[in-house]
Amino acid sequence: MNTRPLALLPLLLFLTMFIGSGLYYQSQNTDFAFYQISAPVAILPAIVLAMLLARGSLNERIETFTRGVGDQTIITMVLIYLLAGAFASVSKAIGGVDATVALGLQLIPSSLLLPGLFVITALIATAMGTSMGTIAAIAPVAVGLTEATELPLLLTIGTVVGGAMFGDNLSIISDTTIAATRTQGCEMRDKFRMNLIIAAPAALLTLIFLYIESDSGQVPEQTSIELLKVLPYIAVLVMAISGLNVMLVLVSGIAIAAVVGLTQSTDYNIAQLAKDIYAGYSNMQEILILSMLIGGLGAMMKQQGGLDFLTEMINRITHRRKNQLSSVRTGELSISTAVALTNAATANNTVAIVISGALARDIANRHSVDPRRSASLMDIFSCAVQGLLPYGAQILLASSIAGISPLSLVGSIHYCVLLGICALISIMAGRPGNQPR
Repeated sequence: MNTRPLALLPLLLFLTMFIGSGLYYQSQNTDFAFYQISAPVAILPAIVLAMLLARGSLNERIETFTRGVGDQTIITMVLIYLLAGAFASVSKAIGGVDATVALGLQLIPSSLLLPGLFVITALIATAMGTSMGTIAAIAPVAVGLTEATELPLLLTIGTVVGGAMFGDNLSIISDTTIAATRTQGCEMRDKFRMNLIIAAPAALLTLIFLYIESDSGQVPEQTSIELLKVLPYIAVLVMAISGLNVMLVLVSGIAIAAVVGLTQSTDYNIAQLAKDIYAGYSNMQEILILSMLIGGLGAMMKQQGGLDFLTEMINRITHRRKNQLSSVRTGELSISTAVALTNAATANNTVAIVISGALARDIANRHSVDPRRSASLMDIFSCAVQGLLPYGAQILLASSIAGISPLSLVGSIHYCVLLGICALISIMAGRPGNQPR
């Protein structure tokens, strides 16, 4: 095995710059401190360092980098990102989000406000494929609920964040799902089923807890609900679960949303539709660019033995438990630990999956972990950690909307804690069916 720890220096430089800048701006009391310097910019010095450390001629180094950028997995992810962004943008523009929120709130019984809020948030996040977009849409409604009832603000906002992370983890158009399935080489519907086995018990326990803690209150009166505008989300969910190709699902979702918007609103036209689609593309710009750059950086680190060194280190860490744990469990713990630590360092669950994707796939191959299981664990642990980071975008956004401290909010996001616990139990119990097909 060609192991070369020096090959990991570019990755460490990227993480140091990304985290260091966040800590600096946080010390300056800057809002969204960890997002002042975007990851695609912070990674540029790391790429330069990788070029300097790599062996071979300059042309050979550049060719290695560009092969990584143009890897089939990376390009497929990019195309899915673009389509997912376009679908989310068009659906929101035609009023789909507002219609879905209104429909959900009308269905909540007054005695089940918090459990109902969790379910609605989870369904919307699953349909939209974005925890940030869901929090932005639901958190203001949640704040209004606390003002109209006696529900505790921290628990109510924590319920929204938990539900948003549930959907982010399970949605087939979520960038975390896209990244996890493409890096591990499995189908989205298979990963969805694997995830559901772990997420469902965690969600059920969360609902029970929220029911116990919930007080009766009055649900705000809703205006008339436009069911047709909810159709694009329903169609995407049905098509995705049925196993259709994700690109076909997203293209169909965009087409359905476009038809609804053009036929139901006199102010919506082809020109506006084109602008909304392009706006969706733009919304995916950061993760799209970062995925390509990380693909190139990862290819250089792999060629120089960096990933082999990481694999060897993780194997050493878990070696002491090999007498107690099977090879599959050892691999699953290694994959989960790698993505969790990377996520804590980067404060971005998608970035964590992209960075650790190649390493996780290598560990899965070595320890006979089913690719579906590997993708599921990567997505689960990245979302569980992301939903508990006080410097993560989700908590920063939710706390900003509610006017509360991010640190105080962390203790009220019970779903993410339960999700991590359920996943660990699943690993240690040796869930049946996690051998490769």
